[in-house]
Amino acid sequence: MKSGGRSLAVMLVVSVCLGSAFSSLAGLADEKPVADPRLQSLLEKFPDADTNKDGILTRDEAAAYRQKMGRGRNPRPNGRQQAVESIRPTFANVSYGPHERNVLDFYQASSDHPTPLVIYIHGGGFVGGNKNVPAGQVRNFLDAGISLASIHYRFVNGDDIIFPAPQHDGARAVQFLRSKAREWNVDPKRVACFGGSAGAGISMWIGFHDDLADPENADPVLRQSTRIQAVGTLGGQSTYDPIVIRELIGGRAWEHPSIFKVYGVKSAEEALHPTPERKQLYDECSAWMHLTSDDPPLYMVYSEADGPLPENARPGQGIHHPNFGRHLKKRMDELQIENTFVYTPTDKGRNINAEMIEFFAKQFEAVK
Repeated sequence: MKSGGRSLAVMLVVSVCLGSAFSSLAGLADEKPVADPRLQSLLEKFPDADTNKDGILTRDEAAAYRQKMGRGRNPRPNGRQQAVESIRPTFANVSYGPHERNVLDFYQASSDHPTPLVIYIHGGGFVGGNKNVPAGQVRNFLDAGISLASIHYRFVNGDDIIFPAPQHDGARAVQFLRSKAREWNVDPKRVACFGGSAGAGISMWIGFHDDLADPENADPVLRQSTRIQAVGTLGGQSTYDPIVIRELIGGRAWEHPSIFKVYGVKSAEEALHPTPERKQLYDECSAWMHLTSDDPPLYMVYSEADGPLPENARPGQGIHHPNFGRHLKKRMDELQIENTFVYTPTDKGRNINAEMIEFFAKQFEAVK
């Protein structure tokens, strides 16, 4: 079985560019990136943003260049700009597990009482991305009295590191942070995860999976609960099963290079005709398969083009399709789990940031 105040002005900044070319959260990075016309137009103006000089500007490169050039700025009342202060983690690159990528940054909010904790899990197709959080976002969390953690996790390589390694790393990070609750002034009963794309998938998996706590384990970290109180996602995939993705999204979304790599499959034939053992792995690593009525609420946002994919769709196109969210919402509604689905192109005029803030605040306040 799964198991799991004072009012919080939860300044969760999902203005990490919903639908923006500079988003560091949205986007499942391709192993071999495909040029995005919007990003390529930016590359013409900012050629130095192409860090690896491959002629293709990725979202991670755009986000890094944006941060480097000081685009995360706050306007002064008179309209002039002032640079956001640099904010160093209270603890940087803290090891939470045995692998070299099992590290996290922790930003401690100043409070006389244990603070809620939000854990950011980056996207990048399970093969890229980083835990860097723009200073402006960090400041909003801290000003709201919320401590923030941002984690790295193992990248898959299609060989000895495949699913569910990233999911297990995310879960261990939750356990590690709970083990530090007293030392870092964190309330272990008020923890949430959020992220974009791959980070969204990991966040949902942690939120919906049975508790991985092992009370008798010799490792004190693994005795901690992995259950969280809320999940937030941007462009998240409810399933990583290529067979289900083919049915749910159509086109060639299921042929995304990362979908093959996370399972160590080498061909479409192998992906669509899995062995019983691999099909079991498909089920284990798809968040929606773990849903039960006692799972935490979810706020999900989608911005990718809707409708059927074109006949000439490229492999992986549609991997952030809103049908992932609709698929998940249907199941959550059946189980009477609170959830909010937002599709930004048709939900214009809605204040997504305010809604997300209210959503997380509600979940934290409900914790006894």
